[in-house]
Amino acid sequence: YFRQLTDGCGNGNCTNEFCASCRDFQPLDNNSAAVKALELFKINAKLCDLHLPKKDPNSTADGHFDVDSKMSDLSSAKEDFSDVHYLTENMICTMLSFCEENGDYSTLIRVIGRVFSNSDALMKSFRKDEPNAAGQHDSDKNDVDEMGASSAAANEAVDVTVDIDAVRRVYDRLLTIDQVEAALVTAIIYLTPNVELDLEYLDVYESNPDYLNIFIIVMENTNLHSPEYLEVALPQFCKAMSKLPVCALAKLSKLWSQYGLPHIRRMMETFQQVITFTVVSNEYSTEDLVNDDETVVAATKCLKIVFYASLLGGDVDVEHNEEEEEETESDELTLHELLGEERLYKKGPRVDPLEKELGVRAIDSRGPLIPFEEFVNEPLNDVVEMDKDFTFFKVDADTKFSFQTCPFILSVITKNQGLYYDNRIRMYSERRLTALYSMVQGQAPSPYLKLKVRRDHIIDDALVRLEMISMENPSDLKKQLFVEFEGEQGVDEGGVSKEFFQLVLEEIFNPDIGMFTYDDSTKLFWFNSSSLENEAQYTLIGIVLGLAIYNNCILDVHFPMVVYRKLMGKKGTYVDLSDSNPVLYQSLKELLEYTGNVEEDMSLTFQISHTDLFGNPVLHDLKEQGDQIPVTKENRQEFVDLYADYILNKSVERQFKAFKKGFLMVTNESPLKYLFRPEEVELLICGSRKLDFEALEKTTEYDGGYSRDSQIIKDFWEIIHSFGEEQKRLFLQFTTGTDRAPVGGLGKLKMIIAKNGSDTDRLPTSHTCFNALLLPEYTSKEKLKERLLKAITYAKGFGML
Repeated sequence: YFRQLTDGCGNGNCTNEFCASCRDFQPLDNNSAAVKALELFKINAKLCDLHLPKKDPNSTADGHFDVDSKMSDLSSAKEDFSDVHYLTENMICTMLSFCEENGDYSTLIRVIGRVFSNSDALMKSFRKDEPNAAGQHDSDKNDVDEMGASSAAANEAVDVTVDIDAVRRVYDRLLTIDQVEAALVTAIIYLTPNVELDLEYLDVYESNPDYLNIFIIVMENTNLHSPEYLEVALPQFCKAMSKLPVCALAKLSKLWSQYGLPHIRRMMETFQQVITFTVVSNEYSTEDLVNDDETVVAATKCLKIVFYASLLGGDVDVEHNEEEEEETESDELTLHELLGEERLYKKGPRVDPLEKELGVRAIDSRGPLIPFEEFVNEPLNDVVEMDKDFTFFKVDADTKFSFQTCPFILSVITKNQGLYYDNRIRMYSERRLTALYSMVQGQAPSPYLKLKVRRDHIIDDALVRLEMISMENPSDLKKQLFVEFEGEQGVDEGGVSKEFFQLVLEEIFNPDIGMFTYDDSTKLFWFNSSSLENEAQYTLIGIVLGLAIYNNCILDVHFPMVVYRKLMGKKGTYVDLSDSNPVLYQSLKELLEYTGNVEEDMSLTFQISHTDLFGNPVLHDLKEQGDQIPVTKENRQEFVDLYADYILNKSVERQFKAFKKGFLMVTNESPLKYLFRPEEVELLICGSRKLDFEALEKTTEYDGGYSRDSQIIKDFWEIIHSFGEEQKRLFLQFTTGTDRAPVGGLGKLKMIIAKNGSDTDRLPTSHTCFNALLLPEYTSKEKLKERLLKAITYAKGFGML
């Protein structure tokens, strides 16, 4: 608007009263024009098009100039290049030569500013069908990016009209000139408000898909992350980009996915820098939320495009999905709906629109171009208020932005907070419904999921009770767990539940029962395909895992990652054997890589053998009459795929289906599947293997006469820090019941060290339910170390209370 008020559009017959080219226009000084420009911007007033001479013999039917003719005429128009209304690589080279000869870049800067600040002019620039720059060969268009994907191939695949190679070559030359950099910054500041309005109110992309060229061209600027752009230009550009329709965002994501790692990483870092710079430059509070910061929200939405590009450009497996069981819809209104709470408890999984458009999910990624961890923005995680964000995510999604709609930017700790709020709200809701039922039916309300079990029959009691609950009222599983051991006094403040989990797991994973097999080399459990146990036992362990997440309790379970991938909806494939069955994986890998005669040298058929529960060999045909089909070089991939499918899916289908059913009974309506990746679900259930004992020391509390300054406590921590990794894990197992840290690290554990009498030969003991270590006051550091080591090394069977 400012340029229109000061320079005009160049049309001598212009009738726009707010254009300097209009005959009736009263000239304004710069200050007055600036004020007027803001007023016009607020009311979205008409903007004139740049005037193109109608009778120019070189113009084409669509208003473009014939470039070959134009270039021959440039010699006569070299003084100001005022008739250049869009850019090509040739034009840039000609103008650069002219400016270098004259030692003055002002002409080039004027043209760059004019074109880059006008959406129509920029959209028409650097088209593929324009002639190449002088001295450039056609083969340059097939330059291969650093990661092996050619940008020419990317263009064809995604069908864009901009010549990306030419744009990159132009930027390489232009960005060496300081004045041009300043002109580009200013041009983007002028360009983006109009682009934002065009996208928001005029649906300009639907009428002209080439509008996307503007974003493609600007994002090729390798200096976008520099300070000159960060304050104004880039935030405005992000806001404009975030207004693109989903189909355009998907097109950008597909295009960028074929650029190669260096280009995608640069874009990721650009958007991350905008978010970080904005977050650290502002102060947020419960009233002034980061969710309301337009710049942070827009840059996060732009980062999502790069995130999906990283998925698409990496190793993706969109097949091998487990079939989801459809829930039968009931016509009856639920109590949640009657109470007006249906928005909090929407059925069905949440689907991101961009994810749906692209047909790829985070769980489909075997290895993204950029590691998932690099998309997490720590400064943002520090300021986001998860209680408010959760409300926006669940209730006000149409009017408020929630960072949980972009879970890739949140750390596991932050997402776990969101899950915690979801769990707690469900627990309180179930309490209210119970109270409502009791008023109607005249029964005493039970606000908890109460389990009364006998220690010596813990599996049977838990199984019967949970099976009854799951059949009669599955929603009771979403109440807060409250465990009571028969014949024992004690209120469950979390410790009794923890002990219940430990005892159940210890019995269920006992090799004598035969529900799971144990691999000594991997130290992992796997479903026993020939188990004699009924499905209810597997359902119970699934419920236990779900309850552990729901009640924020770390479990000492050791499954391969494929179990969590299958829980999230993927089937196990050959790649998953690498950690679940490394010996078999290596054998199959050697088969795939074998260069000799596979059929003669290997003598394999499509019939395999494995051992049952009693160690007897069992034969299985991977295909009909598999023993008659030899494995050859041509069909070995099929053999490997069928072998892996049998081991990881078909052979344990009955057991795993029951296990997953139990898990979903507790978690089916929570945002778990939407927010977390399989490795993060493992972290929620089992905790982290990274142990920071410095953090544990800082948060440990003392009781019974001990304090941080007690000599025995100082000696104790010196001993602990001197331990090796395995001894530290034994200590953690002895004190807490698991050798892993909770989500957020050992600092979240809240361990207690209590005095347990004066010097004695007794060993230290522990209350694993409360993470409490009972430590006698030994007279010497040597004795303390000797007694402690003996306790943690021989803890099984005694010493743990």
